[in-house]
Amino acid sequence: MRSRDGPAREVEPGDEMTPEAENPGAADAAATPRRPSMASVAPTGAGEEELGHRGRMHRAKRQMSDPEARAFLRAQKIAHVATLDAQGWPYAVPLVYIYEGGDRLYLHTGDHAGHFLANVRHNPRICVEVSEIGPLHQGRPYACNSALVYTSVIAFGPVAILDDQRKKAWFLDQLLAKYGDSAWTFEPGYPLIHRIILYEQTLEVVTGKHSAGLSH
Repeated sequence: MRSRDGPAREVEPGDEMTPEAENPGAADAAATPRRPSMASVAPTGAGEEELGHRGRMHRAKRQMSDPEARAFLRAQKIAHVATLDAQGWPYAVPLVYIYEGGDRLYLHTGDHAGHFLANVRHNPRICVEVSEIGPLHQGRPYACNSALVYTSVIAFGPVAILDDQRKKAWFLDQLLAKYGDSAWTFEPGYPLIHRIILYEQTLEVVTGKHSAGLSH
């Protein structure tokens, strides 16, 4: 975006102009990438080279604490799950999920040989994202000074296929409790339980990001 007097300062979407932005030294300090706590979100022995960009937060002031990020992950309804196929193409799909804390998250698909199943058999490493969008705060004097309220959590880790009927029944019980109506009644049992594939993700890196818009 250009002004009548020449090029305007580039502002990232969701970022407003702040006093720190007028002070390059302060901006550099505020924007210094930081890692989440290695002990709480990464496997023992995982180092910087192994993690790569996973868990790296450019705007450190927006990083949520590990308990806050996991509480948000537990509360959301839809996860966008990214996988990679044998040709290197990424594939992201929205899925319902169950996360009750700790380092295990559960997903499911139908029992057909679909895109998701083919990808995780090729490469079990997946990325899960959940988010919530809030209002857009109007900035001044330019539109690019506006800022969006949002929260997002990203979780990296490998996934395994569970062929355990009791675990599948537990998962379906949790789905009904999370997404259904407590007043519903059904005949006992899940006679079609063999028609789902249950996936268990081991969470290795979990990071959360929150922007309060122009309020922070």
